[in-house]
Amino acid sequence: MATDYDAPRKTEDDSESIEALKERVPDKLSGAVDVEDADNPSGFELPGADLSDLELDVVVLPPQEDEFTCANCFLVKHRSQIDHDTPHGAVCLECAA
Repeated sequence: MATDYDAPRKTEDDSESIEALKERVPDKLSGAVDVEDADNPSGFELPGADLSDLELDVVVLPPQEDEFTCANCFLVKHRSQIDHDTPHGAVCLECAA
């Protein structure tokens, strides 16, 4: 027996009216605004903001014995990521692909 997948399917659960569905769903266009932004708790930073008075505490380590700097992407990677060496330096597997 062939099934017509384009035919509308109606069950007893589908008998609920559109008005009842609208009452259950909260109004997305209401005036309530979520003030707290979990992704940016310190506030909004605009592009071009003056950050000259901001001090960052970062510890920079030199490349370790088992690391190399890719001659193509300039990222420091583990020696297991070397694809081949060139006259300009080693190239990583991702850049060689």
